[in-house]
Amino acid sequence: MLPANLISTLKALALTDKPLITATPDKNAANAGKLFELGQQVQGTVQAQVAPNVFNVRVANQLLQMQLPGFVRSGDIISLQVASLQPRLTFRLAASSNPVSTPESLSATSRLLSSLSQQPLERSYVRPIQSAPLWTGEQALPDTTQLALKLHDALSHSGLFYESHQAQWIAGARPTTQLLLEPQNQLSPKSLAQNPLPQNQAAQGALSQNASTRNIETSGTPIAQTGSEQRSVAPGIPEHLQTLVQQQLGALETHQVLWQGQVWQGQEMRWEVSEEAPHRNAQGVQEGQWNTQIHLDLPNLGGVSARLSFNGNALNLSFDVADAQTRDKLGNASSQLVAALSERGIPVVHTQITKNEHAG
Repeated sequence: MLPANLISTLKALALTDKPLITATPDKNAANAGKLFELGQQVQGTVQAQVAPNVFNVRVANQLLQMQLPGFVRSGDIISLQVASLQPRLTFRLAASSNPVSTPESLSATSRLLSSLSQQPLERSYVRPIQSAPLWTGEQALPDTTQLALKLHDALSHSGLFYESHQAQWIAGARPTTQLLLEPQNQLSPKSLAQNPLPQNQAAQGALSQNASTRNIETSGTPIAQTGSEQRSVAPGIPEHLQTLVQQQLGALETHQVLWQGQVWQGQEMRWEVSEEAPHRNAQGVQEGQWNTQIHLDLPNLGGVSARLSFNGNALNLSFDVADAQTRDKLGNASSQLVAALSERGIPVVHTQITKNEHAG
């Protein structure tokens, strides 16, 4: 399940009242209020704009002046419901001819997300697209530089950041080939089995459908038609992307990203990255803090959790291990680690190695 704060916020958006609009009759229609009944549904044609967000609107052959939401434009047909007759004629906005930006559209989206948020989250950890280990080199010990780059790519291509990557792609700062690696531009396993396509054909179909900013959605769902499969944010989210969209919502709410996969053959790793609220240091400068934590069950050391906290340019490093023997081994090697980090311009201000009291 997603965090309670997010669920309550989405429910509030889904149930939000429509905006109330006070109407000022034209001087030749001073008794316009007598033409309406409480609760009556009417249509209005938006006329010329007379001031910022203020329009003349023709309703039931009467010209009324209304302050309307920013998405309304001259020429729109709006549906109104009479909310009150006294002391002022007031309407409730029901809909607009602009289906993208009406409160109904936004409310429908919030209801969709609210419904999604209440479904059980099958996997809290993002998994890599490919099941193969990140490091497949022949040497016994992985190249740490290459492994770090592969970890970066695994998280970047996970689909969690798809919308920001779309914006970069539109701006020309991200190549199409990178965007196509993300799950939102992949066929679902079911569709792929039923309708296999060559990779280059799938790529053309995925990003050739009017790739403009107005097609970019914020729910993490794809915007492409590939073969016989059409994927769209409405009316729902494709089944193979629902878990990912839940994870996107969870990341937005908690400022935490969770990843799990094989880093080398037979070695699973859980990786957590989180951001803490900014605070002011002793000099009054606002600083943020990033925490990253990895969990490994190593063949010789057993269970090891390493937590790195970055505050400015300084690093706090702590290890949680399964037994006293592993604690002693890491303690003896910690000075080498601190020296290696310092050589790379990362000063370590605190190091701690503790034994997990709950370990067997």
